[in-house]
Amino acid sequence: MYYSTNSPDTIVALATASGKGAIAVVRLSGPEAINITNKIFHGKNLDQQSSHTLHFGTIRDNGRVLDEVVVSLFKAPHSYTKENVVEISCHGSDYIVEQIIRLTLQHGARLAQAGEFTKRAFLNGQLDLAQAEAVADLIASDSRLSHEVAMKQMRGGFSQEIKNLRAQLIHFASMIELELDFSEEDVEFADRSALQNLIYNIQKLIRDLLKSFEFGNVIKHGVPVVIVGKPNAGKSTLLNVLLNEEKAIVSDVAGTTRDFIEDEISIEGISFRFIDTAGLRETTDKVEAIGVERTLKKVEEASLVIYLFDIATTSSQELDQEIKALALDENTALLAVANKIDTVGSASLEAYHAIADTIAISASEKEGIETLKQNLLEKVRGNQLDTSDQTIVTNLRHYENLQQTYTALDDVLTGISSGISSDFLAADIRRALYALGQITGEITTDDLLDNIFSKFCIGK
Repeated sequence: MYYSTNSPDTIVALATASGKGAIAVVRLSGPEAINITNKIFHGKNLDQQSSHTLHFGTIRDNGRVLDEVVVSLFKAPHSYTKENVVEISCHGSDYIVEQIIRLTLQHGARLAQAGEFTKRAFLNGQLDLAQAEAVADLIASDSRLSHEVAMKQMRGGFSQEIKNLRAQLIHFASMIELELDFSEEDVEFADRSALQNLIYNIQKLIRDLLKSFEFGNVIKHGVPVVIVGKPNAGKSTLLNVLLNEEKAIVSDVAGTTRDFIEDEISIEGISFRFIDTAGLRETTDKVEAIGVERTLKKVEEASLVIYLFDIATTSSQELDQEIKALALDENTALLAVANKIDTVGSASLEAYHAIADTIAISASEKEGIETLKQNLLEKVRGNQLDTSDQTIVTNLRHYENLQQTYTALDDVLTGISSGISSDFLAADIRRALYALGQITGEITTDDLLDNIFSKFCIGK
C-alpha cells in the first residue's frame, strides 16, 4: 500500500549531468520549495503563480546578480514527486550551480540523497516500485530496444500484469481465509479445482516472464561478442568494418594484436560489444602469449563467439579441431565465419555447416557484413517476439520474486493434491502474494527501498 512521505524536508540537487554545458537544472522538492526559491529569485512572486508555468528572472545573493534563469513551477500534487517542485534552469557553469545550491541550503533546503526524488514519487503513490526502477533503466538506456522496454515498464505495462495476477490470487486467498473462520464446520468456500486451474494459468504466465529475462538482460546490458581465430584470419579488419572506423591495426604480420580491443554498436536496437582478440596460436613471444591467454579468458566470459577463419587455408577438419579446442560453455552461442571468400570464389559451406552455423564474408571487401549482422541478431533473439507484443523482464530482483512466486504456487498445487488443510494452503498463497507484492512495492521494507534508490543518480 502506498503512503505519503509527509516529509517536512525540502531537498535540492543538480538534476542535469555535472560539468560545464549550455544549461544546468537545479531541482527542489518539498513543502518549502517555492518559498525557498522566492527568497533568492527576483521576478514574479512564485506563490501567486499557477502550476506548470515558466518564469524568467535573476538569482541574487545579497543583491548581487548571480545569473539569469528560468524557473519551472509545479505545485503539489501535480508534480513528479506530488510535492511542490521547482526547477531552476541556469547557465551550465559549475560555479553558478554551486552558488545556487548553496543559497537554497542557507534558506532551509537540504541536499537530496541518491534517488530521493523518485523515492518520494513512489512513497507518495505517483509510481509503483517497478515503475520507479524503470526510471533508472530509462536514464541508462543506450539503444532503441532498451529505451522501448524501459518506457513500457515506466508507463506501468509490467506492473499491470503483476497486479492482475495478484488480484486473481487475492480472490481465492480471501475464500481460503474465510474457511478458517468456519473451520469447525468443515466447509469449503474456495473451489479447489478452480483454484488449481487458476494456478496453472498464472504459472504459465510466470514461465513466459521468466523466459523473457535472458533476452531482457541482452536488451538492458548489451551482448559481449568475442572475435577469435588464428593470426591473420582478418579479425581486426572485421572489427573495423563492423565499427565503420579504423579502430584496430591491420597488418600482414602475424601477432599484431597483442591485447583485446573493443567497442560497441547498435544493430536494430540491440547493443553489441565487439571484442577483437589476439590470434590463437602457440608462441614463444611472452607478450603475445599473454594476449592469447587473455583471449581465452574473454572467450570464457562471452555470451556469443565469432570464430573467424580463412576459408582458403582452413579445412572443415581443421575448423572442427580449432572450435573444440575453445571448449565453449554450452550456454555460449557460436557463429563460424568464413573470411576471404573473395579469394576462393563460390566455395561450398556444406562441410563447415556440419561443424557449426557458418556464413561466408569478405571483411576486406565488406561482403556479407549485413548477413553477419542478421545472423548475430538471430543468435541473440532466438524465438523472442517483438518487444511491443510482450512484457520483458529486465530486472534481476523482479526475476527472483517471480521465481519465489512460482515455487509458492507449486506448493499450493501440492497441497491441493494431498488435501492439506486450509491454513496451510492459505500460508502458501500468502507467500505467493508477498513475492508478487514486492515487485510493485505493495509490500516493501526500508532496506529494500534504500538498496534500490541508492543506485539512482542524486538528482533523480
